[in-house]
Amino acid sequence: MPDKKKIKVAVGVSGGVDSSVAVALLREQGYDVIGVFMHFWHESVKGKVRDNICCSLESSEDARRVCQKLDIPFYTMNMKVQFKKNVVDDFIDEYSKGRTPNPCVRCNRYVKFGEFIKKAKALGVDYVATGHYAKVKEKKDGLVHLYMGKDKAKDQSYFLHQLTQTQLKSILFPLGDLNKDKVRRLAKKFGLATASKKESQEICFIPDSDVAGFLSRKTKFETGEIKDFQTKEVLGKHDGLPRYTIGQRKGIGLAGGPWFVVRLDMKKNILWVSRDEKDLLSKNLIVKNVNWMAGEPKFPMKVKCRIRYRSKEVNAIINKKDSRIEVEFSRPERAVTAGQYAVFWKGKECLGGGVIE
Repeated sequence: MPDKKKIKVAVGVSGGVDSSVAVALLREQGYDVIGVFMHFWHESVKGKVRDNICCSLESSEDARRVCQKLDIPFYTMNMKVQFKKNVVDDFIDEYSKGRTPNPCVRCNRYVKFGEFIKKAKALGVDYVATGHYAKVKEKKDGLVHLYMGKDKAKDQSYFLHQLTQTQLKSILFPLGDLNKDKVRRLAKKFGLATASKKESQEICFIPDSDVAGFLSRKTKFETGEIKDFQTKEVLGKHDGLPRYTIGQRKGIGLAGGPWFVVRLDMKKNILWVSRDEKDLLSKNLIVKNVNWMAGEPKFPMKVKCRIRYRSKEVNAIINKKDSRIEVEFSRPERAVTAGQYAVFWKGKECLGGGVIE
């Protein structure tokens, strides 16, 4: 093992408790550490710039204070162009097609572990690190494998499943073997100002969580018919399909409910709804653009699958058909949504995943 003092690590510091502790741990372990705060894209509304939660002035100052406390260099990197192109523009485009994207997955692939690694390497850095709850381990096959973090409630391997081998070989995850409570205690032990800072669950570039409002400023909505999925009866008018997502029950504007969104027909501009939740159940799905992080497995294969970050893992069998992956669940899954990611695990190892078609 090389002398850690000679291993230079750039840590993505966000001003939150997790990245703060990641910096402190790596410094304590003897690495040559620098802190890097990334500036992402901000929306401008009527000439006024709205904060991006991840890179607000408050977050930047919190990150700076942590680096000063730990006596390490503090840098900033401008990621606005890359973030806008790979995250925001894709987000808008997917919604305009009636799909529901996950911007965090693309941010990790193209920005936090894409452009960040590229720019950090240019500074002579050996590794980048973040406060993600996940683990990486190089095996005898020479490949780096991704595993769930110890804290299953905070595990973020779902968001990292699109990373490549080149990226995985350049990453350290210091929090992989810790739970959140331990991280908070360590933050207090290190005397970090972020120890009790609350977490944000919103999409970072939509600070008010009003996705429909954000989209309405970026694309035109066309009204159309709302139809009953079972009777085919016209029930009313919708305000534009990008305002809705599969499984939604609030904001549909129909009496006699609850009604659930079960399908978005973009070609005919029809919103299909049902009062029967069984219409939301699917026994299988098709996944495209699958990324296998440590090589494609042999098919068919039994796996654990999640169809969104907060969904429970379900047993499934995956098989390959042409360039796509067919997934058959052991029990029907609710609200399978095009544009979200289906991610696969074998035990604790995250194999990869792709976009639900």
